Amino acid sequence: MSQSTPILLAFIGGVFLALHGGLNSQLSEQLKSPMLTSLVAYIFSTLIAFLAVAINTRHLPSFCQLKDVPYYLWFSGALFSVAGIGLYYYTIPKLGISTMISIGLFGQILFSVVAGYFGWFGLPSEPMAYKKIFGVLAMTLGIILIKNN
Repeated sequence: MSQSTPILLAFIGGVFLALHGGLNSQLSEQLKSPMLTSLVAYIFSTLIAFLAVAINTRHLPSFCQLKDVPYYLWFSGALFSVAGIGLYYYTIPKLGISTMISIGLFGQILFSVVAGYFGWFGLPSEPMAYKKIFGVLAMTLGIILIKNN
């Protein structure tokens, strides 16, 4: 597979996350609760994921495979997801979607550069290059320009 397909899919994923944030921030305003909105979103996400698994999965993991998964991996991603998404729903109406998404993306990029450099989460270490540092600085400037239009 060429690099263009994963790049396109990543771009579409980013658009979907912005849509998700915008729509669910409206729901959060209606429900007056970012955490209740997170619960609603995750309930429906679970139902949709069950459907996707039922349609697309040919082999489920064995009990031994499930037992070998470190205990913290069962909940830690969900914990950070609920906290992060709840913060999105809370801050979008206060900052605006473009500002919030750009600041959120900046947090993701900055953390990923550090995590990649140190090889956290068992992933390969990525060298710190001047281009990468320049990219983070350029993004910082972009966020400043978006916020102070």
